Amino acid sequence: MKTPCIDKSQKCNPRVSGSFASALKTLFYLPQTMLNRCFLPDDIASLQKTNTIWLPEDSTPEKMSQQFAVQAPQAGAMITGWGTPPITDAMLDQAPELKVIVHSAGSIKGLLPESIWERGIRVGTCNGALAVGVAETTLGMIIAGLKGFFPAREWTSAGHWSDPKLGTNRTIIREPFEMTVGVIGASKVGRHLLRLLKNFEMKILLTDPFIDAGQARDLGATLVDLDEVAAKSDVITLHAPALPSTHHMLQARHFKSMKDGAIFINTARGMIVDESALVAELKTGRISAFIDVTDSEPPAKDHPFRSLPNVVLTPHLAGHASNGSFRQGRSVIKQLMEYQNGEQMHGEVTKEMCPSMA
Repeated sequence: MKTPCIDKSQKCNPRVSGSFASALKTLFYLPQTMLNRCFLPDDIASLQKTNTIWLPEDSTPEKMSQQFAVQAPQAGAMITGWGTPPITDAMLDQAPELKVIVHSAGSIKGLLPESIWERGIRVGTCNGALAVGVAETTLGMIIAGLKGFFPAREWTSAGHWSDPKLGTNRTIIREPFEMTVGVIGASKVGRHLLRLLKNFEMKILLTDPFIDAGQARDLGATLVDLDEVAAKSDVITLHAPALPSTHHMLQARHFKSMKDGAIFINTARGMIVDESALVAELKTGRISAFIDVTDSEPPAKDHPFRSLPNVVLTPHLAGHASNGSFRQGRSVIKQLMEYQNGEQMHGEVTKEMCPSMA
């Protein structure tokens, strides 16, 4: 099987190279429920204009397996998603014409065998599409935190109104102007948040071991280490991947070093945070937090995150919520079209990228 190029500097044109015909036979290998959740009819129709497509007929593993056995041998492209069973080497042996897989969700770990790279099959994911919703949610938390929406709600619910406690105390009610936001991780989410923050008059600090100072400047941020992000930021927002190397990356010293009135936001993963250390600092009342993810989920009914007055706990809602999931399907269709046009897929993943991805 001819291995298509994956170098972003090259122009890969499968139509010219002969790797497949312009009409790409595409198998939707995902549960029917996920098709309905992530793909708008108009987006499916746009793909169907130039390609033969096979939609899922059922959501049961047995039916999906039967459909795969019939259609995979002719498929040049495959679309997977939440609920897709792991794809094995034996399954790939049944699909000799397969050139590209686009996953209509985030992580591909546990979905594809290591041999996928040796087979020359290109892979795309919708990490970027998922990141948009998470970044937008994070921005909302930043503004709500700085403006003191939740302390203000408690104040007015208690029968109060105007009061110096809310109006003049800069650790409760603040404007984004000249505030410092510390972003932990230049991930897809982190990068989209950085783009959104360019609309504000804020100072942006960034920490990420995989980028240099010049790359950080291009993203509108100043590159510093994690300790400096914790100590100098008015808002600290976490967007690192959940990897063995990031387990409890944020420790007691980081929370203790935070400014009085600092806001900590976690829309990444709970395992990256030493939660007991965070709870201990939250109990002092010095800092506040927006927590969307915990270790583990859901947290115990008596977990301090549920009752501390300076914590807003949300039930892992930052990403892929209802209509937002359709952004993933649209990303899949666009990536397949990019592939057919000989372009780099905007969500393309390479073997070299996998170790730093969740």
